[in-house]
Amino acid sequence: MTKSELIAQLAEANPHLYQRDVERIVTTIFDEIAAALARGDRVELRGFGAFSVKQRDSRIGRNPRTGEAVKVDAKHIPFFKTGKQLRDKLNS
Repeated sequence: MTKSELIAQLAEANPHLYQRDVERIVTTIFDEIAAALARGDRVELRGFGAFSVKQRDSRIGRNPRTGEAVKVDAKHIPFFKTGKQLRDKLNS
C-alpha cells in the first residue's frame, strides 16, 4: 500500500473528513515519527510495533563490480520491530 492509497482508504472510511484533511493528518503523523527518530527517540505504537534507530559501525566493504575494498562509513539506520498483536494477526 502506498501513502496515497492509505489516504484514499482513510478518506473513504471517514466521509465526514475532507481528503485534504486526511492527507494532512497522515503527513503530520509520518513527519512526527521521522522527527522523533532524527532526535534519537523511540516511537512505540502499542499493538503495531516500535520504530527505533540503530547505529551501524564503519567497516570495509567490497565493490561488487571490481572486488576492490571500499571503506563504508558509520551510519544510523531506522529499525522496526513488530508488536505482538500485529505478529499474531499475521500468523493466525
